[in-house]
Amino acid sequence: MAEEERKNEGKNQYSIIIPTYNERLNIALIVYLIFKHLRDVDFEIIVVDDGSPDGTQDIVKQLQQVYGEDRVLLRARPKKLGLGTAYIHGLKHASGNFVVIMDADLSHHPKYLPSFIKKQLETGASIVTGTRYVKGGGVHGWNLMRKLTSRGANVLAHTFLWPGVSDLTGSFRLYKKSVLEDIITSVVSKGYVFQMEMIVRASRKGYRIEEVPITFVDRVFGSSKLGGSEIVEYLKGLAYLLVTT
Repeated sequence: MAEEERKNEGKNQYSIIIPTYNERLNIALIVYLIFKHLRDVDFEIIVVDDGSPDGTQDIVKQLQQVYGEDRVLLRARPKKLGLGTAYIHGLKHASGNFVVIMDADLSHHPKYLPSFIKKQLETGASIVTGTRYVKGGGVHGWNLMRKLTSRGANVLAHTFLWPGVSDLTGSFRLYKKSVLEDIITSVVSKGYVFQMEMIVRASRKGYRIEEVPITFVDRVFGSSKLGGSEIVEYLKGLAYLLVTT
């Protein structure tokens, strides 16, 4: 399978889905960096904006004039409808045979994308996920409490769900499009739990998952959207997956 993937390397197209909400200060830079690091790759960027009041969509339209509407696609929604449904919405418009999901706030640096692609081509993996919790990975810019919260979330999930990957709550991943379409039909979570449920469902279905170490950098511009309600939802989601998988 890996050999077949290598033969088809030149035929692959990557659809990069980036959900946004008030990312006016970040979206231009993340798009520039994607183009910089994927010079020899066929890709499209799909921005799913949830009605940002800060003018994010206006910036994306300017980027379309620079890079082309066929390379930067704006697929807006009228209001904030959740992270999981943003990926589902973007997937409907993806023309690539591989899909990358990543954040717009520069916490997921596009410099890692070639490593994701290389890992997939070498292994034939169905999913390649970025991880902060192996050698070479890490976190920059978090305070001790947030580090403990993230670690605790992963330890809880590993203890109860044994998913076979080191970082369940990360949201920087590459999927075979067919695999993502298959998994997403059985996912019920719509918030931050969406990422964890996706990887657990994939593991249960027997899909091959590979990891690439990344350094997660806390957002430079804007404010984090992770709050107490998301933490509560995470705990509910963990209990749901424990019962249903």
